[in-house]
Amino acid sequence: MLVRTLDEVTDTDADIKTPNWRSKRIVLAKEGVGFSVHETTLYAGTVNDFWYANHIEAVFITSGEGELENTATGEVFQLKPGTLYLLNDHDKHQVRPKTEIKCVCVFNPPITGREVHDENGVYPLVTEP
Repeated sequence: MLVRTLDEVTDTDADIKTPNWRSKRIVLAKEGVGFSVHETTLYAGTVNDFWYANHIEAVFITSGEGELENTATGEVFQLKPGTLYLLNDHDKHQVRPKTEIKCVCVFNPPITGREVHDENGVYPLVTEP
């Protein structure tokens, strides 16, 4: 059994900070459970382009509001607490927070914690040894 708090992750190597967002990685690939879990904060007024070509991601909004755009179709969805979106087709997307958004993200395959978004917003597929 694993029990971990956000406080235990804060300001460690599992707490990734960028100008647009912050991701606290609570469960990583090293746990060996087949998925990773993160609490992500997206900052108000930012524009975030992502494309998880190597991962499936589910995102559950816990606070804040904004928009999600499927950049392939132009379809726009409103984000608010209680909304879940699933990038089950490796969808290229843009997230535009109107207010600070907090969300819980689940990745499959799991993130190791060493990934960095490339110029296309893609995480490379990194595996644990």
